[in-house]
Amino acid sequence: MSKLLEPFDLKNGLKLANRMVMAPLTRNRAGPRFVPREMNALYYAQRSSLGLIVTEATQISQQGMGYPDTPGIYTDEQVHGWQLVTEAVHQRGGCIFLQLWHVGRVSHPSFQPNGQLPVAPSAIAPQGQALTYEGPKPFETPRALETEEIANIVEDYRKAAENAKRAGFDGIEIHSANGYLLHEFLEDGTNKRTDRYGGSIENRTRIVFEVLDAVCKVWPSSRVGIRLSPDTEFMSMSDSNRPALYSYLVQELSRRELAYLHLIEPRIRGNEDVEKQSQLTVDFFRPLYKGVLITAGGYQKETGEERLEKNHADLVAYGRWVIANPDLPKRFERNASLNPYDRSTFYGGNEKGYTDYPFLEEKDAQEAIQAVEIAKKKWSRF
Repeated sequence: MSKLLEPFDLKNGLKLANRMVMAPLTRNRAGPRFVPREMNALYYAQRSSLGLIVTEATQISQQGMGYPDTPGIYTDEQVHGWQLVTEAVHQRGGCIFLQLWHVGRVSHPSFQPNGQLPVAPSAIAPQGQALTYEGPKPFETPRALETEEIANIVEDYRKAAENAKRAGFDGIEIHSANGYLLHEFLEDGTNKRTDRYGGSIENRTRIVFEVLDAVCKVWPSSRVGIRLSPDTEFMSMSDSNRPALYSYLVQELSRRELAYLHLIEPRIRGNEDVEKQSQLTVDFFRPLYKGVLITAGGYQKETGEERLEKNHADLVAYGRWVIANPDLPKRFERNASLNPYDRSTFYGGNEKGYTDYPFLEEKDAQEAIQAVEIAKKKWSRF
């Protein structure tokens, strides 16, 4: 019996069909005004046989945007767009959390209100280039947030949590990984502040707990997850003592009785596998966290099974293989071959490489289409 295919009780009223999670995957296919549309609803409905779907990262405000055509959750129109998605997923018996996102310094003035500079804990630019509508452009040095501005960003998270509830999600995930705003506050390579949000580990983690406090006024903590990448150089991230930082953070998160802690393995850098020796893997954190652990990290079926067999994690997130195999649990169950993924279609475009990957059984593809049609009738504005 495959552990990956066992049902799993999140003990928050949600019982997952299996231990497989659809990882949050940026696909850059939102509609005008960053509104999810019918194509997005079909994409998620197709993949609703995974125990839990975590959506692509979704900006909580225009200030939080950093890439073309990523969806938002800060306007009524965006909420309505997401309602179509959640209804379609629920029609197929799926469970879906929205990942809340502020990119921080990993943005460009062309995305910002009135062409302003991106914001960050400190005025330190990442290396590399921003991906804008006009093509790649060098990152600009961000503006360091004033202390009093941080409360406004925390409030944006709270409003986004409210909007996620209106949109029909089953829960939310706070994105505190991969070099984006909350992650930038955590690590001392990007946080040189001298106020209550900088310096000590307790100060640098403060904003994460303020965000959690805010969203947990909207959702019970058992419906709120958080994602961390404890050992990555992605987006020029660095820290002088990651074991101390993340041991403290994870132990404090353990007290919060969250839905789960979602950890990205050090061997993943963005969407690439890298060769890296690190102690900060999911098994390092297992003794420090008493709740549900999700591990993400380029897993195959066998390596995911191994993580569960060794009790290093409770759930395993899959990304690239879910893109190409919308019925991945069924393929694992039957030891069926997997569709290869096409990296050239990962970011941006249309249905190609998005909703056109084949299923093992055509009836599953038709069920997803029908789920969207039912959702459209329920939300007649579409």
